[in-house]
Amino acid sequence: MSDRLALYIHWPFCKSKCPYCDFNSHVRAAIDETRWRNALLTELDQVAGETAGRRVASIFFGGGTPSLMMPETVAALIERAGRHWRFADGIEVTLEANPNSVEAARFAALAEAGVNRLSLGVQALDDRALRFLGRGHDAAEALAAIALARQHFRRFSFDLIYARPGQVPAEWENELGRALALAGDHLSLYQLTIEPGTAFATAAERGDIVLPDDEQQGALYEMTERRLAAAGLAAYEISNYARPGGESRHNLAYWRYDDYAGIGPGAHGRLTLGDAKIATRRKRAPESWLAAVEAEGDGTEERVALSPEERAREMLMMGLRLAEGVDRARFAGETGMTLEAVFDEEQVPHLVAGGFIIRDARGIRATPAGRQRLNAVLARLLV
Repeated sequence: MSDRLALYIHWPFCKSKCPYCDFNSHVRAAIDETRWRNALLTELDQVAGETAGRRVASIFFGGGTPSLMMPETVAALIERAGRHWRFADGIEVTLEANPNSVEAARFAALAEAGVNRLSLGVQALDDRALRFLGRGHDAAEALAAIALARQHFRRFSFDLIYARPGQVPAEWENELGRALALAGDHLSLYQLTIEPGTAFATAAERGDIVLPDDEQQGALYEMTERRLAAAGLAAYEISNYARPGGESRHNLAYWRYDDYAGIGPGAHGRLTLGDAKIATRRKRAPESWLAAVEAEGDGTEERVALSPEERAREMLMMGLRLAEGVDRARFAGETGMTLEAVFDEEQVPHLVAGGFIIRDARGIRATPAGRQRLNAVLARLLV
């Protein structure tokens, strides 16, 4: 077992709820940040107690909108993590931020607190699309925030959402060109999906939102991969593109099925403890989590030892998102099983012949066409 550990810290609050978002994010009129800081530190202490001796390779502040946190809270959490664990050389410390001018004004203080990589939720580069997506910033604020991120952080990334209603390839290619002119070493480009329970889901049921059809979405996806590859940003995961060395090390820990600890409301974790792989999940509701931590020192809702079969399925579902795929030796070391033990062998030749997967002595990986249709590939591949 590697001694590497990734640490995820969840801040559940936003100024407003975006209509496409199904993340664990909540709007509150007022927040007692001192209580929240102390609770996060308490849960961090609890996790550290069972992972002593590990080496933290990445810390990720997600949400919600963690750029709403005071920089002092961010600094306190990074400092406490450094007391508990060894930090890997070149540790990556990422914080998700919105481009609003008020939050962007904190970038210098966040860098001083120890954040060295910023992930900006830009989502679009024109005002009409931003209004449709319910964002609280305009395009001018987004451009200013990207410039500030470049000034204060050696590494930064920003997100865009495409395959929006009525969007055609020429419009998206133009937006991609503008994004590439602004990009650092990483871009995250997500196709718009309608998630259950969101405001967009309600609008879609009424017929107010109609997404591009599968053929149009496929054309947009393929054009995106070609355009970014030509600019030197390889598609290393379904929705993520990077220059060599610019990959998100924290997210790679998830996709490679490394160990990670999650603290804060709704946070998940996967920890190898002895011979067991333990799946953890914190209480989702912010106030329930806070009350549990203050009363018991721990906001855990669920803690389950995963079977070898469950570990195998999770490792494949995550690893096939990556262009590199799943390595046979790592898979066997994690699960005690061969790759073929979990495959439907009748389906494998069809998936190979169709150009969706490659299976060889090294392992298994999905082709670009397979990653584009990964849910369908997995449904056929796994027993």
